[in-house]
Amino acid sequence: MRDEIALVLGAILVKQVLGEYGMAHFSDKEKSQGKDYCIFFNSQWARLPQDLNKASRLQIHDLTASVLCSPSEVPEGGFTNRILMVLRGNCTFYEKVRLAQINGARGLLIVSRDRLTPPVGNRSQYEEIDIPVALLSYTDMLDISKTFGKGGEVALYAPNEPVLDYNMVIIFLMAVGTVAIGGYWAGSRDIKKRYMKHKRDDSTEKQDEETVDVTPIMIGVFVVMCCSMLVLLYYFYDQLVYMIIGIFCMAASIGLYSCLSPFVRRIPFGKCRIPENNLPYCHKRPQVRMLLLSVFCVGVSLTWGVFRNEDQWAWVLQDTLGIAFCLYMLKTIRLPTFKACTLLLVVLFVYDVFFVFITPFFTSSGESIMVEVAAGPSDSSTHEKLPMVLKVPRLNSSPLALCDRPFSLLGFGDILVPGQLVVYCHRFDIQMQSSRIYFVACTIAYGIGLLITFVALAMMEMGQPALLYLVPCTLLTSLAVALWRRELPMFWTGSGFAKDVQPPLVIAPINCTQSPEPSTNPKLQAAEATNQSEDPPPQEEVPLKEEASQLE
Repeated sequence: MRDEIALVLGAILVKQVLGEYGMAHFSDKEKSQGKDYCIFFNSQWARLPQDLNKASRLQIHDLTASVLCSPSEVPEGGFTNRILMVLRGNCTFYEKVRLAQINGARGLLIVSRDRLTPPVGNRSQYEEIDIPVALLSYTDMLDISKTFGKGGEVALYAPNEPVLDYNMVIIFLMAVGTVAIGGYWAGSRDIKKRYMKHKRDDSTEKQDEETVDVTPIMIGVFVVMCCSMLVLLYYFYDQLVYMIIGIFCMAASIGLYSCLSPFVRRIPFGKCRIPENNLPYCHKRPQVRMLLLSVFCVGVSLTWGVFRNEDQWAWVLQDTLGIAFCLYMLKTIRLPTFKACTLLLVVLFVYDVFFVFITPFFTSSGESIMVEVAAGPSDSSTHEKLPMVLKVPRLNSSPLALCDRPFSLLGFGDILVPGQLVVYCHRFDIQMQSSRIYFVACTIAYGIGLLITFVALAMMEMGQPALLYLVPCTLLTSLAVALWRRELPMFWTGSGFAKDVQPPLVIAPINCTQSPEPSTNPKLQAAEATNQSEDPPPQEEVPLKEEASQLE
């Protein structure tokens, strides 16, 4: 395993040496403002300055009608003190840049219709060439020609990447907040359900969603489905991505409705019901306020579906719908024992590590299947992105944000999988009356694991399997608390939930041969009369009512 990880790290280091992202700042002589475009260069040809103010602004020479592979393609007068822009193909990078340097060019931009790859050469060629050479995408070249025409200026530079982008703070708050709120809500909802089960209430307004207890067989089926879907998306991304988008819209609408319905039910108006009808959803005569909420949730989901590629603001809707979906899943799916939690987290831990660190050895591009699918394949014809992630745009201006990953992503699985353990801890806290120590400890452990993930991401500069850090932090912390409190057997098997079962009522025998003699003590007679006239309160209803009242 160590050798495989070393090979992965070695491949990453080689990639960093051969290819780096930079920026080409194009501007017009008559305009003070310009525009940055992504370039991919090899610093072994020539290094680029880190500051735009220190970069030389030179006139661009557009020779994209040529590939510059022979001296006959060099115009009369050469390219003195200019940066040349030519098409890729027909000869090596060295032949192109050598012709450009001989004829006075100060730099070379090679326009590529394919995926940007670092312009490579051998050691002697690197020593011979002293002008920068970089690749520019064909799409950017068309935009440059349309925006700046033939007489624009360009400056090539490569600013340093920030160690940690500020958008990580936003993702951290969203993820930890979702896990904490979802865990607290699911546990408290379970207490309310236990309290309400002793009361008969046929009102449709009081009905709540049923929970689903996860079994080991369900965990195995779920993992197999995840592996199959991920592999299918890798090979048939363009055909399946729209199906995933449709499923997300439907699930997000349900999740948003589930999260907003408790607040809408507090609204004092709109309680009247619609007339009787035979419509699929309305035949139960829902209240007007709940029907309007349904329309609103579907409208928000459809709005995101139509404008999902608007990078300026659509990510806000996606994150809102994603958080609502995660909260809905956390309070609907329930793991009955810590044993089931451990099984789920360990299996998905292996799944996450395998598809991030091991699959690059089997793919032709050398990219991991997980990262390729989550970020969207670069050769996708649809250019669609999977919505099953929280995404926040990078707040720092950098080549990485411009070229490769303009958004930072966190998958829903990195919230839901550890979140199920947080939910279990809160439910166990309530049952054992342990002042929510399991819940608080597991939530803090989740936050620490997420911080470790961000540090690993900054140090390794590649996509990280977040469960690699989240699973050990949450599992070991919960286990340590159970050992410290000497409750591990109950915590492991969930036997603390035995309090859900009401004790049987003891009924006195009907045929009594002898009745008890009345007491001669006046105080005892008064106490017996009081006990006979009043029914004893249920043993568990009072504390449950206090817990349930916190939700109202």
